Amino acid sequence: MPALLLVLILLGIIAFIGLIGFVGHVIGIVLTLVMAGLVGAAADAIVPGELPYGKLGAVLAGLIGSVLGVLLVGRIGPAIFNVPIVPALIGAVIIAFVVDLIGKSTAGRTTRP
Repeated sequence: MPALLLVLILLGIIAFIGLIGFVGHVIGIVLTLVMAGLVGAAADAIVPGELPYGKLGAVLAGLIGSVLGVLLVGRIGPAIFNVPIVPALIGAVIIAFVVDLIGKSTAGRTTRP
């Protein structure tokens, strides 16, 4: 009986440690998305016009811009919550500029039924 109790206590401790690790990963993902949103909002402020979809568009511009920026200039500068700030801002500005350019080129077009 004491051996079964010991096994249950050990399993409970292992489950609790696993839960803490899971919560830590979720918090890390949320903080990464927040940082990407801030970078996307900064890019939206730099480029004239607005990103579509508001805050969601800013987060997407920050995430995609981070990948694009790292591909273009590498991982330079500080990284906050696993988002490299300088390349992410460069990439997000490029993304925001391209989205604005596409939006302006398709704004005057109308579709025919």
